[in-house]
Amino acid sequence: QVQFVESGGGLVQPGGSLRLSCAASGFSLANYAIGWFRQAPEKEREGVSCISSRDGSTYYADSVKGRFTISRDNAKNTVYLQMNSLKPEDTAVYYCATGYFSLRRSIANFRPNSGSWGQGTQVTVSS
Repeated sequence: QVQFVESGGGLVQPGGSLRLSCAASGFSLANYAIGWFRQAPEKEREGVSCISSRDGSTYYADSVKGRFTISRDNAKNTVYLQMNSLKPEDTAVYYCATGYFSLRRSIANFRPNSGSWGQGTQVTVSS
C-alpha cells in the first residue's frame, strides 16, 4: 500500500537545474523523515538528502551541499529536491524513501525503511 512516485528527471546540461518530486501514497509522510537516494551504474546506492518530520531539519551529502535543496509539502504528501548547478557526476536514478536516523542525525546515518521503492526518475547530466 505504501507507494512512492518519483518524477521530474530528464536530460540537462552541466550547470543546469531540475526539480524532482516524490509523491507518497498509502500513508502520511508528515509523520516520517524522508530522503532522496541515488544509484548510478557500477556504484552503490547513496543517500543524497533527507528532511526530518519533527522540525524540518535538512541534511545533505557533501557532494551536493550548496547545490541541492530538499523541501516537503505535507498538504500534498510530496517531497521535492531542487537540483542546481548539476554536474555529470550527478547522473543517476533518483529514489525517495522514508527512513530513520540510526544514531546522530546525518545523511550518513539515514537508513531507509523496509518497503516499496518507487520506479525512480532518471537524471542525466551531459553536454
